[in-house]
Amino acid sequence: MQNKTPSPQNDSSFPKLWPFEEARKLAARVADRDPSKPVLMETGYGPSGLPHIGTFGEVARTTWVRQAFEKLTGRQTRLLAFSDDMDALRKVPGNVPQQEMLAEHLGLPLSRIPDPFGTHESFAAHNNARLRQFLDAFGFDYEFASATDYYTSGIFDAALKRVLEEHDRIIEVIAPTLGKERRATYSPVLPIHPETGRVMQVPIISVNPDAGTVVWKDEDGKSFETSVYGGQAKMQWKADWAMRWYALGVDYEMSGKDLIDSVKLSSRICRILGSEPPLNLTYELFLDANGQKISKSKGNGLSVEEWLRYGPSESLAHYMFQQPTRAKRLYTDMIPRATDEYLALVQKGEQQSAEEFLSNPVWFIHEGKLRPQDTSPVSFTALLNLASVANAREVETLWKFLRRYDSSLSPETHPYVARLVQHALDYFNERVRPTKVFRAPTETERKGLEDLAATLKTVPDNATPDDVQNVVFEVGKRYFAKPELRSWFGCLYEVLLGQKEGPRFGIFAALFGLKETVALIDEALARPVEPAGATEETRG
Repeated sequence: MQNKTPSPQNDSSFPKLWPFEEARKLAARVADRDPSKPVLMETGYGPSGLPHIGTFGEVARTTWVRQAFEKLTGRQTRLLAFSDDMDALRKVPGNVPQQEMLAEHLGLPLSRIPDPFGTHESFAAHNNARLRQFLDAFGFDYEFASATDYYTSGIFDAALKRVLEEHDRIIEVIAPTLGKERRATYSPVLPIHPETGRVMQVPIISVNPDAGTVVWKDEDGKSFETSVYGGQAKMQWKADWAMRWYALGVDYEMSGKDLIDSVKLSSRICRILGSEPPLNLTYELFLDANGQKISKSKGNGLSVEEWLRYGPSESLAHYMFQQPTRAKRLYTDMIPRATDEYLALVQKGEQQSAEEFLSNPVWFIHEGKLRPQDTSPVSFTALLNLASVANAREVETLWKFLRRYDSSLSPETHPYVARLVQHALDYFNERVRPTKVFRAPTETERKGLEDLAATLKTVPDNATPDDVQNVVFEVGKRYFAKPELRSWFGCLYEVLLGQKEGPRFGIFAALFGLKETVALIDEALARPVEPAGATEETRG
């Protein structure tokens, strides 16, 4: 493993990539602070559900800013993964067992609800454990924090007292954003009912900052005076966020576009409490294949598990790295391209100097180190096309062609290629095979394909992929003018492979074999023209 991280240098010599731009802002914020004190970065997590692809994106992106900041300044940082496990369960998630049991515990803090999976002491503990397993699997460096632990241990006590001292001013900030009915009852403090254990959203009759208590009535008119310490109360969402920033001294936290207003309000509250809110990067949300916002309730998203079935984790990281402030479509068709882009960046990194490598996303994905073994001499798209034309169902089918391309390749000597082969096989059989549609060539395309087949028969078996690619170009130019040459390659993909795009045809033909490629062309030219609307079943 090669370390390609240069020594700290002048700010201006670092690239303009977004993590370094964020790092520069953070460096300016803490410039006057004791450099021995670590800079605190935070990510938040609501444990009413399981970790998802957005969780990965937020932690990964924050980690990259952290990495850039440490490189830029040489200063230490901490990353706190904070779980809001004192939040009340307001709705039963549809993807967990024991729905009726959970429904009976609506309104209770997540950390006081039995685990429907039966593996931990509470629902929150189960999901917190899943979060840590999730983050650990990707190798993230973080400190886990539980809201329940922080509320009950006294870590928040001083900040909670400040909330009581500024109770009315906080209401003045939030009230204009609420409806008339909610405005009349709003308080930043949510007491825990001492008898039912539920999180109460009730009007606060009076507050006593010195005693640290609030007076309130429940729905039956019974009065209580509740301490805000020791986990007997928690803060309402926006006030809770601000209180946490103030209490912990958070310097940096990202959030999605849907929380823009919450960031503004929480920032105002944080200043009221007496500290500057953290720097914030607002990232855009994900869209599905139709450009619609991804929603867990709609089920139109792509899970981490699905991505990792069809592509390596590095491809997911690369996808998350690109342009976080722009909306991105997130669906399975993105995986092959993201994988090939990652492989290309690894190969590029092998040729870069230490300074140039800082501008390569691989520097972030692999924490400043280049991993040449995490690449492949064959693109993921080429593997998919091999699987397609070979109608492969077993990995050995693909390895037969790979060994023809390079006899030194094997699952034992190239484990990363073996991973890609398995991903490609799964992707083809589950995503491509059911959707393959071949079209008939036009008359001009037919002549070009006949010419290509005849020409390939004259090409030596030891021809390089570039040699074969040149042959394909030369044949295409005989039938298509230069502006239309793109349609020639479209013909090769659609007529021969049954898909809209593919790898450089020379690489594909070298992998598949020249004789096999000629046979593929002959088979396509002999294929009868199908009626419109033919299905895979009618194609046999």
